[in-house]
Amino acid sequence: MNDLKVISSYPNPDLEVTHDNKPRWHQPKTRRHGFHNLYRIPRYVVSFRAAKVLHLETNINASIGMRPDVKKMLETMHFSGMVVLKNQELIFERYANDFHHAHPHTIMSISKMTLNLICGELISKGLLDPNKKVKEYLPEIGTGYAEATIQQVLNMDLSNSYTEDYSDPYASSFIHETTLGWRLPSKEIPEVNQKTFLSSIKQIGTSLENKTGYADYKSANTDILAWVAEKVSKRSLREWMINIVEATGIEGNWHMHTDRDGFPVVDGGVNLCARDLARFGQLFCRYGMGVDGSQIGSREYIEKTRKNYGPKNLPPKDFYNYSNQTMTNGTWLGHGGYGGQFLLANPETGISISFFSVLQNKDALDLDYSVDMVKMMEKISEEY
Repeated sequence: MNDLKVISSYPNPDLEVTHDNKPRWHQPKTRRHGFHNLYRIPRYVVSFRAAKVLHLETNINASIGMRPDVKKMLETMHFSGMVVLKNQELIFERYANDFHHAHPHTIMSISKMTLNLICGELISKGLLDPNKKVKEYLPEIGTGYAEATIQQVLNMDLSNSYTEDYSDPYASSFIHETTLGWRLPSKEIPEVNQKTFLSSIKQIGTSLENKTGYADYKSANTDILAWVAEKVSKRSLREWMINIVEATGIEGNWHMHTDRDGFPVVDGGVNLCARDLARFGQLFCRYGMGVDGSQIGSREYIEKTRKNYGPKNLPPKDFYNYSNQTMTNGTWLGHGGYGGQFLLANPETGISISFFSVLQNKDALDLDYSVDMVKMMEKISEEY
């Protein structure tokens, strides 16, 4: 009989937390590889495809690529890909040398826009009341959300112990990554599922009132809404995601991270190619009308999101507001993604624009760069 030997192993190098309390995929020198491959790096990932694909006619408008604001953004070292759709016409497309049209890219917090569709549908059907408190739907929730209204959560307009300061490597949003499967757990930060993590968030002080005067951005808010939506609709979040994928008519895969229990990471877990992200933007241009004839979300709610928006974003991004899990200037809707992405959809012109890039500085933040990106997309959506 052979002697039993100790089996050797080592921590997954992509997910092991090292310098600056970040895993390898998130380190500045390897972040570009990480963002280009985040569809397969986390511990738990599901994938969906659509039965019917939104057909695109190629009709390139060369003047877009000649614009100084576009050339400035495309010539940076950060750039990955950009697509402009006008209804069903592909009018602009460009990629970096290390990226291509079918390659998935993390869209980070652009994923949050799915909750505008889900909550909009539930509110329009009377199943969800935005004026009710979270505890009325989730009696088991902790003090960090119990007394908040659904509308406060939708508009990023509450204060609690969850922090999302990207310059702080120990902010709650980074600790949250253990739950999302984006990093390995430790003795200090064990792995728990989403619902346990969300319930551990606490109230600070005497109320949850946001006293900053600006949107108080918290990715956990989106996961709270997803949990509420699943409970009131009696439909799994997985089923909701499949319906959104079918309505969008993507050509490739909708790669989506989950927690250990399979609960989808709606706060930032979707990965798409640039064309399919722009197709997702077209779903908002069509006010939720799906390519398969379905209706996802609510036309009235999307209009309300554009016109009755919530608190402004912090300067220099205060030229648009945070409203119902989207960002809007009153005309376009969209959302940014941590580290260099944005999706913008203008229902009045039928233009949707996806932009992928990867900031490789310490905090993956550059406010001037982000403002230039959004301003460029805003002008294109108005002028073509």
